[in-house]
Amino acid sequence: MERSDIKQEINITDTLMNRINELISHYPADKRKSALLPVLHEVQDAHDNWLSTDLQIKVAEILEIQPIEVFEVVTFYTMYNQRPIGKYMFEFCQTSPCCQNGLEDLMDYTCNKLGVKVGEPTSDGLFEVRGVECLGACGYAPMMQLGDFFQEHLNEEKIDQLIADCKDGKITLHDK
Repeated sequence: MERSDIKQEINITDTLMNRINELISHYPADKRKSALLPVLHEVQDAHDNWLSTDLQIKVAEILEIQPIEVFEVVTFYTMYNQRPIGKYMFEFCQTSPCCQNGLEDLMDYTCNKLGVKVGEPTSDGLFEVRGVECLGACGYAPMMQLGDFFQEHLNEEKIDQLIADCKDGKITLHDK
């Protein structure tokens, strides 16, 4: 399914709008665009962890910028999702230190275990595997990010335990 085929309800609640305005207030009035990244995080969190094109346009309206300025950011950074994703996103660091320590084999192992390809959610919507650029923890390779937390010195046993813990609801995705 193409991104444009997926509809998303836009729900900018008073609480969310207050939070957006609070974020905008940290920047000079003529620099509202500077709040774009934190605003996108808040809006994405409030909309099932993804940002439809219509929602991105709404963010542009709120920040009084052109929609293309939002599209450029959302398409550049892997932390912004342009379609519904698995609840538990296994984001594997694909830079040299991790790959030299077996990361590619662990990604294959995880995909095989979950029955998916990279970038494809499981049929139950619980898991997705994604490769990302450097997560800045080279000394702990191979590693990945799950929610707001790093999972370090990975091996097949740790992957198995993470999957089990996610299925059992033992993993907290955000530290908020």
